[in-house]
Amino acid sequence: MTEYGKPLRPTETGIPGLVVWDLPVHGDSRGWFKENWQREKMTAAGLPDFGPVQNNISFNDAVGTTRGIHAEPWDKWVSVATGRIFGAWVDLREGPTFGAVFTAELGPSKAIFVPRGVGNSYQTLEPDTAYTYLVNDHWSPDAQYTFLNLADETAAIAWPIPLDQAELSAKDAAHPRLADVTPVPPKKILVLGAGGQLGRALRAEYGDAGHVEYADRSTLDITAPGLESARHWRDYDVIVNAAAYTAVDTAETAAGRRDAWAANVTAVGGLARVAAANGITLVHMSSDYVFDGTKPGPYTEDDPVAPLGVYGQTKAAGDALVATVPRHYIVRTSWVIGEGGNFVRTMASLAERGIDPKVVDDQVGRLTFTDDIARGIRHLVSTHAPYGLYNLTGSGEPTTWADVARRVFALTGNDPARVTGVTTEEYFSSASAPVAPRPRNSVLDGRKLESTGFTTGETSRMLTQYLRG
Repeated sequence: MTEYGKPLRPTETGIPGLVVWDLPVHGDSRGWFKENWQREKMTAAGLPDFGPVQNNISFNDAVGTTRGIHAEPWDKWVSVATGRIFGAWVDLREGPTFGAVFTAELGPSKAIFVPRGVGNSYQTLEPDTAYTYLVNDHWSPDAQYTFLNLADETAAIAWPIPLDQAELSAKDAAHPRLADVTPVPPKKILVLGAGGQLGRALRAEYGDAGHVEYADRSTLDITAPGLESARHWRDYDVIVNAAAYTAVDTAETAAGRRDAWAANVTAVGGLARVAAANGITLVHMSSDYVFDGTKPGPYTEDDPVAPLGVYGQTKAAGDALVATVPRHYIVRTSWVIGEGGNFVRTMASLAERGIDPKVVDDQVGRLTFTDDIARGIRHLVSTHAPYGLYNLTGSGEPTTWADVARRVFALTGNDPARVTGVTTEEYFSSASAPVAPRPRNSVLDGRKLESTGFTTGETSRMLTQYLRG
């Protein structure tokens, strides 16, 4: 019987992400009507905005028609147009709920959201049953499926009609038992710019997990044409864009300006289109250079940008493109220190070689270590923090570059008085090549990120560990 007048309402199951929905059905003597899929209402009620691209209908003549158990590489919104089914779902994904089972009857007034990797099956309980489902990827003969035998003893599904009396295909009857099923791995995470400072920190954070893919320009050039077809993007859940043009002074030259816009804007626009079209979370790095540095206090995520130079202009433009992606994290940082050449390593080298440097003392900010950035990115993604822009820098009192240099000298057993503080204008007064304008205030307010449960390391302590590590 079709139930009339129920409100739209979700009910969680014991399988994460598998949710049964009551659907409002309106009927009278003529028949009934329902909104089988209504994006605005359903997403407002908590259904994932999963982006369906294909609608399929399976018509079943007889009672006892049984299909499954199939775990496909896409999400499904399953409902019944006419008739009634007994549905059985088995979690075939990697993780602690592998093998968990949920069963329910579905008629026209119920639907179920089946996440990728959860095995789906049903048995018809009425003749002329029309089973319909929306999916968020187009069917492909190359798609990788995972199957489970309908009669698996571990799942122990109590089919209303015994399988030896039901109608099922020889192929479904031959599927493997649970002990022989390879669990479905998570959707992929793609780290771009894997050879850079942040890319190396992300590799250390994620390690060699099978679902994490690392790419540098030699394996995926995001500035090249054809990005939309460079991967089967529906296989990816997250893209972390750790690739960027960061030569801030060279960006002020004619060739550098072209390269900076190509990498930081044109390529980012391509990534944004790919992410939006395929429901991918795009993580993108921003910079304190999007500000002019004139604010008297720390910059928050709500402050308007006002970049001074070409590099800052390209980063601000790239941020604006990423902000159009429904699922995005923009991580704004400053004064980045990681593996490889950087300011801290340069000061340590000068100290050991007996060179007494002049270092600017009118730019204020906080060092940010790539280990913290990598941890912060993983935290945002894994906790499903609200999408948007987050400041991420080291914690503690802001310092000048000269303060940092003196601290490096002291930590390496050298006299910090050997460091002479100078103004930015004095430091660059003899430069023969173009010099990018620097923001004098690069202090970022990190309270929004802290509200999600993440804290960065105190910069003085992190600097000590960095130099001793």
